[in-house]
Amino acid sequence: MSQTATLPLELSDVQGQADKRGLAIDRVGVRGLAYPITVLDRAKGKQETVGRITLSVGLPHDMRGTHMSRFIEIFERHRGEMTVRTLPRLLDDMRERLDAEASQIEISFPYFLERSAPVTGSTALLEYGCTFRGERNGQHEAFTLGVEVPVSTLCPCSKEISDYGAHSQRGYVSVEVRSTDFDDHDLIWIEEIIEWVEESASAPVYPLLKRPDERHVTMQAYDNPRFVEDVVREVGLRLREDERVAWFRVHAENHESIHNHSAFAEIEWERPEA
Repeated sequence: MSQTATLPLELSDVQGQADKRGLAIDRVGVRGLAYPITVLDRAKGKQETVGRITLSVGLPHDMRGTHMSRFIEIFERHRGEMTVRTLPRLLDDMRERLDAEASQIEISFPYFLERSAPVTGSTALLEYGCTFRGERNGQHEAFTLGVEVPVSTLCPCSKEISDYGAHSQRGYVSVEVRSTDFDDHDLIWIEEIIEWVEESASAPVYPLLKRPDERHVTMQAYDNPRFVEDVVREVGLRLREDERVAWFRVHAENHESIHNHSAFAEIEWERPEA
């Protein structure tokens, strides 16, 4: 038998050693873990995608380190569907196995929808960047959904002051929405957020446009000029009126077509406690 295969009867648990520096760590864990996952799709039920995963727990002030390998072991047991109805069990397992009060998970993934052009009906897939964040800390729990939506915006000022035409640009609207708990009966769909954002912009962005479609989208944007301020306010109003939403952050950024900079606006809001 080789020396590398010969192990002592007991290996020292260095991570479990006491620490005397008196500083607790808010989050410690693993990042950059790539796994195939399944998420909920409003039209098709489920969608297969690939997630970039971060797993973490809080570390007490008197413990030197956490056991990093256990994060992978735990995720292996729970891998597959990653939704509001499955994350609580994973978070509870992390707290139990790592002897922690708080546990967190963040999953970033591409989400695809088949989009139809407005006139010809030509279809193609469009990608949206999405994020799930889940947290359990004592009796507190939170689930946050993040979606980035590409849009087209046309400048109201440019339209007002020009003899003809107006400058437009592609923008990106990032929406983060936090539910009050992990109740999947009050699920906020990715598709809902996309719809609210697109209705608040000058026009949607499509993956495939033929000439009749391009004409339609160009005129649609011209008839609906929007500043970034208009976009975040319109999306914010939709979210504030939805009782499922406990907190949100809306960030809109235009990649300006006639300036060498971007314009942005952001709103953060939390529902007052009853």
